Amino acid sequence: MEQSLSYDNRIDSESSEQVVNPWEVSAKDGGKIDYDKLIDRFGCKRLDESLIDRVERLTGRQPHKFLRRGVFFAHRDFNEILDAYESGERFYLYTGRGPSSEALHLGHLIPFMFTKYLQEAFKVPLVIQLTDDEKFMWKNLTVEESERLARENARDIIACGFDVTKTFIFSDFDHVGGAFYKNMVKVSKCVTLNKAKGIFGFSGEDHIGKLSFPAVQAAPSFPSSFPHLFPGMDKLRCLIPCAIDQDPYFRMTRDVAPRLGYSKPALIESSFFPALQAKNGKMSASDPNSAIYVTDTAKDIKNKINKAKSGGHQFSGVQRQLGADLEKDIPFKYLSVFLEDDSELELIRKQYGEKEGIMQTGDVKKRVTEVLTEIVERHRRARAAVTDEMVEAFMAVRPLPSMFE
Repeated sequence: MEQSLSYDNRIDSESSEQVVNPWEVSAKDGGKIDYDKLIDRFGCKRLDESLIDRVERLTGRQPHKFLRRGVFFAHRDFNEILDAYESGERFYLYTGRGPSSEALHLGHLIPFMFTKYLQEAFKVPLVIQLTDDEKFMWKNLTVEESERLARENARDIIACGFDVTKTFIFSDFDHVGGAFYKNMVKVSKCVTLNKAKGIFGFSGEDHIGKLSFPAVQAAPSFPSSFPHLFPGMDKLRCLIPCAIDQDPYFRMTRDVAPRLGYSKPALIESSFFPALQAKNGKMSASDPNSAIYVTDTAKDIKNKINKAKSGGHQFSGVQRQLGADLEKDIPFKYLSVFLEDDSELELIRKQYGEKEGIMQTGDVKKRVTEVLTEIVERHRRARAAVTDEMVEAFMAVRPLPSMFE
């Protein structure tokens, strides 16, 4: 059952255990995020094996490793999206990026890598929102710098390999207006100040721009916001892949959608990619030492991984005797996200995590360095091939004639 909008995201912070909202993710004393608590507080559901099996059956493809390994672990109405798809209905994807840094780190790439898989597996269109207005209001950035970062981040997103015939990327500063703005105003009229405070924790010290922003992030959930893409398709369902810290926005959106005559957007939500030092809940763009960036050199990656928090033991004899604590081992966690081969991952799990295993901490760090270096270098080559003309093509307001093919 979905939680009431009266839920206050500050409840966890008041108990000094964890804070999870769209602007802050942290746990007490550098501990790990309690995802069971988040599911209970937010009122979403865990993704179970039956849903993952349905994805494989309906698409004819092996589920993405992020599904198989629980990186995407929670949902709202994903089962209904699959029901509709099975009965011949289509849907569209919506995800986004708040451009607060010059380059993306690997945690930023996760939703885009997964969204690309969904687009290809289900053969559906995609809208990607660049919230340059949000970052101007929350960060110490000028409008011009926010716009520039949005364009730079668009290059990284395009480099993930999206299909230009099925993908529309837009920045809020460029696109908000017309039908999009009408839906923003409709959403805003449905949400009282008290509800906004309860959902997002706004206070009297926050400027009114922050209060107005949630309606901006809600609007892409409704197909009528994009008349050039979905004319006459106001009942088209929307699926939003995102990290679970974005859930408050869409809890609000789902509450108002029926009152506006729209379908509730469905969500499929990911856990957070941990910081290298495991000092808080996720990698942070504001702390370059907490993250692997797509601009890092092979040497940078090696140095960062070598300094990452390990669950292994310093002395080889002790390591063989006890095995590593994989719950605390950041290099292994990175492998569990990005290593393609399931059988190799399971072998490392046994040889490193179990007693009498033969792998040492250095072996795991060496392997994850190889895996991440390959991903970053591949992304760097793809990004270098993204021209200004390609950016313009993805961001042009246009129909997508082959969007469901």
